[in-house]
Amino acid sequence: MRKLDVSEATAPLGEYAEQVAREGVVLTRRGKPVAALFSVESADWETISLSTNPKFIAIIEESRARHKAEGGISLAEARRQLGVSDRRTAPKSIRGAKRRKSKR
Repeated sequence: MRKLDVSEATAPLGEYAEQVAREGVVLTRRGKPVAALFSVESADWETISLSTNPKFIAIIEESRARHKAEGGISLAEARRQLGVSDRRTAPKSIRGAKRRKSKR
């Protein structure tokens, strides 16, 4: 990650956009980070929006803290509680029908 003081960031924004494809750029003021430029080429708008949304971040942090304090449940237990069958244990008649359908 490249560090760049804001007072030295005199190039057009487009040039920095080209640089972040190779490595991120952290803009600093008096040695402290104030902004970051990084590539989002492989992300969609929803991902970008949520990753910078303070309310969403708070929900995730709260969930992580709760999981750390209380623990979690397995996927099998979640499926049991929700009444959702495990695809690996679907009845043979359904599995066979799916195989026959996919061979067509």
